[in-house]
Amino acid sequence: MTGIAINGRFLTQGMTGVQRFATEITAAADELAARGAWPAARVLHPPGARDAGLRALRAEPAGTRSGQAWEQLDLPRALRGDVLMNLGNTAPILAGARQAVVIHDAGAFDTPESYSFAFRSWYRLLQRLLARRGARILTVSHFSRGRIAAALRIDPASIAVLPEGGEHILRIPADGAVLGRHRLEPARYALVVGNPAAHKNLAALTAAADVLGQHGLTLAVAGAADPAVFRAGGGVAAGAARVLGRVSDSELRALYENALCLVFPSRYEGFGLPPLEAMTCGCAVVAAHAGAVPEVCGEAALYFDPAQPATLAEALDRLITEDGLRDGLRDAGRARATRFTWEGAARELLAHVTEIRA
Repeated sequence: MTGIAINGRFLTQGMTGVQRFATEITAAADELAARGAWPAARVLHPPGARDAGLRALRAEPAGTRSGQAWEQLDLPRALRGDVLMNLGNTAPILAGARQAVVIHDAGAFDTPESYSFAFRSWYRLLQRLLARRGARILTVSHFSRGRIAAALRIDPASIAVLPEGGEHILRIPADGAVLGRHRLEPARYALVVGNPAAHKNLAALTAAADVLGQHGLTLAVAGAADPAVFRAGGGVAAGAARVLGRVSDSELRALYENALCLVFPSRYEGFGLPPLEAMTCGCAVVAAHAGAVPEVCGEAALYFDPAQPATLAEALDRLITEDGLRDGLRDAGRARATRFTWEGAARELLAHVTEIRA
């Protein structure tokens, strides 16, 4: 039987949700391989990639290029007949049907305002070509499966779903010093984890900052958010919002564990990793009823309408004033999070690898 190769381009990229998925599912496959439950595989990567920390799988540099040129030209030449697993939305056209590609969402089609013209044009072209050439399409939620099928004009039943995991957030000790650095008190702030992309809907957080400020609480925004979003409006929102910038995983764990709740306002999400991380850490979740988030959180979150900022303010007011609501959400979230693991995702991935190899 032919071998397995994993596209290791993610080892040269910054850590966003897509790279987190690739990193964690590869680590889970490596752990399974060390126990004899996953076959040997090569992780092919461009020169200068970071150490993947593998024990059983083998990291192997290939070619001389970087970026898309490496993926489209050097990577397929290094396969030597192996089946290729691509974990981050893109894949080499030349590998044809001897590969699978995880497409995390149809954002390049559905939320074009969030991406540059060049980026969304390339993604649309590439993903259509991959589907046309017979690459196996995988994704991370049933919501994404439906949107990708519509965008690529393929049968939804042909797209398999590999949900993500959240347990990685517990591997690193919490760095509680982050609270002191930003003058945050336990249970006296609501946390946001996001970036300024249009579909993340951070502008709607002004309503959240207002209601929190009225209760003497803070809105703490972790990620590449723009402080001007809150300053522009002045008033309560400007005083209650605190932009933390980028935080480490250990700082993020501490922020989850000590927050009143996570506020997740995204109006389009292929999976929704921050809510799952928050639930894993015992943090209550207040989320927009949109995208794949209801699929991930189920009944363990308090929802609002992302198109009506007043409903976010109402949900937060309930969380603050209603006895037992926060504790109930924390308990339900912990239980819900146990359904999602990286090992489960890696085992599901192996099932699809096996089908392609056969």
